[in-house]
Amino acid sequence: MTARLDLVYNADAGIVAGLFDLAHKLVSPATYPCSLCGVTYGLFGMNRQWRDYLSSLAVPVAFFHRPDFLAAYPAFADEPRPLVAHDDGGVLTIWLDAAALMSLTTVDALIAALQLRIDAAGRSGNAVVS
Repeated sequence: MTARLDLVYNADAGIVAGLFDLAHKLVSPATYPCSLCGVTYGLFGMNRQWRDYLSSLAVPVAFFHRPDFLAAYPAFADEPRPLVAHDDGGVLTIWLDAAALMSLTTVDALIAALQLRIDAAGRSGNAVVS
């Protein structure tokens, strides 16, 4: 298994859930439970700068909603979501936890924080970016 970046949303998958999330973001953004979604998605899809950044990474990116993440990583059931993690051959390391993501209110801030983790991984010999 190769290394992978995992983006874990504090949301459910599906059209109905997506519509509910969109309404929640519009009506009460301050109480929306997924800061990762709030920063990386707008009304009409993924933020272009974020999408381009993810495309530049040298590792695959996996997107998880709550139930998918819990099925894939039951040992992390108590870990608050959203989160950004690095899966290196089945070994999951949390790179940005829910508290860290809550403090990142722009795509630029999110990219900068993630890039720091990627750079640190690169210094330790794990190629994450091209």
